[in-house]
Amino acid sequence: MSSVSQTPSGEHDSDIEALGQSAIRKNTRRLVPILALAYFFSYIDRTNVGFAALTMNHDLRLTATQFGWAAGVFYIGYCIFEVPSNLALYRFGARRWLARIMLSWGLAAAATALATGPKTYSLLRLVVGAAEAGFFPGVVYYLSIWFPVQSRTRVLAWFLVAVPLSQVVGGPISALILQMNGFLGFTGWQWIFIIEGMPACLCGLFTLFLLADEPKDAKWLTQPERNALMAMLGQERREQERRSFLPALKDVRVLMLTAILFFYIIGILGIGVWLPLILKSHGRLSNLQIGFLSSVPYIVGSIAMIPWARQVDRSRKYIKNLALAQLLAASGFVFSVWFSSLIPALIGITVAVIGLSSIRPSFYVMPSRFLTGAAAAGGIAFINGVGNLGGMVGPIMVGWLKDATGSYAAGMIGMAGTLVIAAILTLSLKLIVKQE
Repeated sequence: MSSVSQTPSGEHDSDIEALGQSAIRKNTRRLVPILALAYFFSYIDRTNVGFAALTMNHDLRLTATQFGWAAGVFYIGYCIFEVPSNLALYRFGARRWLARIMLSWGLAAAATALATGPKTYSLLRLVVGAAEAGFFPGVVYYLSIWFPVQSRTRVLAWFLVAVPLSQVVGGPISALILQMNGFLGFTGWQWIFIIEGMPACLCGLFTLFLLADEPKDAKWLTQPERNALMAMLGQERREQERRSFLPALKDVRVLMLTAILFFYIIGILGIGVWLPLILKSHGRLSNLQIGFLSSVPYIVGSIAMIPWARQVDRSRKYIKNLALAQLLAASGFVFSVWFSSLIPALIGITVAVIGLSSIRPSFYVMPSRFLTGAAAAGGIAFINGVGNLGGMVGPIMVGWLKDATGSYAAGMIGMAGTLVIAAILTLSLKLIVKQE
């Protein structure tokens, strides 16, 4: 009987495949929980402002437009520092840089409790955005180092399920924290920022001590598993385009993906920030009832997201599934304003969240299919940084339309329109990409 060699060149293809799959399973168990937990708190720190607003807007004298601006200004700092942060990650190593990001944004998010009015609140949100810059594209790039493309969509889905789960858990928890109003002299909304900001710092410490920069440094893998995984990834990278960062920015595919993300983010951040206030407008609901009701769409979105990603992994039809998810989200927003009562509106929002949650896995696997090295690190950061400017537009658009019309319906239709534009751009991308 032949024994398994320590180098892939001495192994049968079936042995390399089996060892590679074993390494992928171990990497998933080791890397994804820590990174997903950090992203969980990242999204809580972005959207908990919607629950804080239930009492904070009165205390800080914020109009709907001012609140929308403050929620959106987060993305100015986020987008300005996105590319530099990800290039620093490529240079200094993902483990240390991701840990730095988590520690700094956790402290900045907790410091939002110090806001005293519209100007200080906006300034603090700008700082939180700058501190968090580079985390998400850094993780996408980091996972591309550890997982071959055929399993990347599924792994990204397990990571990205943190987004809807953050709303499932974050809504009720934020509503409960609001009940701490007056404890130790702080208001309920101040406790939201303090309690939900600090866990990111713990995630940073876990990242620093439990993760590794590259597969060759993974102590949780055996040497044959490391060799097999690196052979699979090496073959994949040899087949990809190699390029530096600046030329990648001229690639029409990079520019198209940036535009698609911009219009998509308007929808997901618009509803993520404003959902508590939208639900409050439908009747005399308590803050606690709003907290639990707001989790319903995200529970369903979390359940639907994983099997959809698995189907995308099998079919490799990334563009088709991306467009379908965008159109599903748009139809959900339209349905939510077709009726004035709470239940149909909640059903429509749930359909929209299913589409919004299922967009990300298909989208973020696409750049790493044609970018490697510094081009991947910087290109993904560019796509995410510029595209996330939609996160500034969405909350501001909904707030301005609410002040102008007295209703959230116009904002919901506006978000549906941007998702239709994203779907049109996605289908146009099919004309550029010869093979999905």
